[in-house]
Amino acid sequence: MHDFVKSPTASPHPAPSAAAIWPPLRRFIAGERRFGRFMARRRATSAAYEFFRFGVKQAWACLFGGIAIFLMIATWQFYPPAAPLPRYDFLFLCMIAVQAALLAGRLETLEEAKVILIYHLVGTAMELFKTQVGSWIYPEPNFFRIGGVPLFSGFMYSCIGSYICRAWRLFDFEFTAHPRRLALAVLSVAIYVNFFSHHYIVDLRWLLFALAGWLLFRTRVHFRVWHAHRSMPLLLGLVLVTLFIWFSENIGTFTKIWIYPSQRHGWSMVSVDKIGSWFLLLIISYTLVSLINKPRQRSDPGGRLSARSMAGVDNLCRLKALKRKQLISTATSENGAKVGLS
Repeated sequence: MHDFVKSPTASPHPAPSAAAIWPPLRRFIAGERRFGRFMARRRATSAAYEFFRFGVKQAWACLFGGIAIFLMIATWQFYPPAAPLPRYDFLFLCMIAVQAALLAGRLETLEEAKVILIYHLVGTAMELFKTQVGSWIYPEPNFFRIGGVPLFSGFMYSCIGSYICRAWRLFDFEFTAHPRRLALAVLSVAIYVNFFSHHYIVDLRWLLFALAGWLLFRTRVHFRVWHAHRSMPLLLGLVLVTLFIWFSENIGTFTKIWIYPSQRHGWSMVSVDKIGSWFLLLIISYTLVSLINKPRQRSDPGGRLSARSMAGVDNLCRLKALKRKQLISTATSENGAKVGLS
């Protein structure tokens, strides 16, 4: 277990609450801290409360995606088939209303909205191509569409970007051995191109998997649930998120939001092969978010500092040594002057 999630590194001072990012949550910060101090009195209650905080933070990070999944299930179960407004269009208008409400209520930041918009455009462009080549189908009629793609479909991609952006801030991400963002951007462009080109030339996804592993295998993400930072391999974190996305995709196909050709005559679980596709798509999402939230480098778990940090420490030590010499020189001069006067 210690190879995957390392023991926490406590901070000497309580870190600012991530809830301060969203103004409506600020009123709860003081009360939560009082309750946290009460729970921290015993080891068992402290561990239980940290686990509870982890769940609450994950739920808050999933806010946009959770609402989308709720609407998928609710409309599949209760939306009248004979309604004048098709279900897909109802979902589209609902997601626009949700987006507007989150921004108006300051439950979503402008940075998160930017990620959602960018990923909406990226996802819709891919949807246009994939539906034309028959990779998947939207079986219900609707008005708000481009080609065979309902406009609400882009919001499903946006849910992923929204989750990463919110989790990044909620868990106060820091990294060790993080690759250059330019390298991630080049990899993401190659992944996006391969989603189109593999229909006509050789599929390069195994090469892309290898490149992703080569770039990220040394990278650890440090995340703060409560007072201490814990860490895990970034690749492991991305795989876990990918599995959750694949599970959500099964909900989407079960509720007939979209279906694959193999599901035309009855629902079946989405092929596990799609997990690899979602992992590559998640790399694109992660890269987009990292271009907005610059990854913060952290000291490695052994307490050693990065080269840049070491250089800063060396400079600080030199300045202190110089000041010390100046003080000694000044004191010596003053003593010499006093002796001369006496």
